[in-house]
Amino acid sequence: MPAARESLLDAAGAALAARPWPDVRMVDVAAAAGVSRQTLYNEFGGKAGLGRALVRREADRYLDGVDRALSAPLRAPERLVAVAEWTVRAARAQPLVRALLTGSWGPGLPAASRSEPGPGDLARAVRDRAAAALTPGEGPQRCELAVRLALSYVIAPGEEPGAGELLGLLSAPNRTAGARRPPG
Repeated sequence: MPAARESLLDAAGAALAARPWPDVRMVDVAAAAGVSRQTLYNEFGGKAGLGRALVRREADRYLDGVDRALSAPLRAPERLVAVAEWTVRAARAQPLVRALLTGSWGPGLPAASRSEPGPGDLARAVRDRAAAALTPGEGPQRCELAVRLALSYVIAPGEEPGAGELLGLLSAPNRTAGARRPPG
């Protein structure tokens, strides 16, 4: 049933884009996917199961985009900028990704379950993927920083820095570590 599952998730995603999750009806999702309502219930068990699967799929899609950015034939700093840019684009385009990354679940989204990854979990997953994709010394911590920097633009939208400015922010040495504090 993989094809039916993907069709149902696509239909549920389209329904969620059109209306709040509480207004999404299972019968409409099944009809849009071209399957019976019984198939939907067999696959997901109910609306809560469908919502959890939709959330998991969006988390996986976000992480797939991170993997693409990290595997690009660029220098490490440019790959980190690509991760930051992807994070902002994905969070702005997909409310479920935004909720996963920020922990801010609106009433129009499927309910978050304790088994779903939280904001810290996704940031750590990105850091771990960076550790695997970047050579030692290129800094998986900088990749986590890239995601956290990107999230600041998701949480408090404003004029976004360009790729060059992001590159400068992510490449600069930590200026606060050795900074002197003014006297007292």
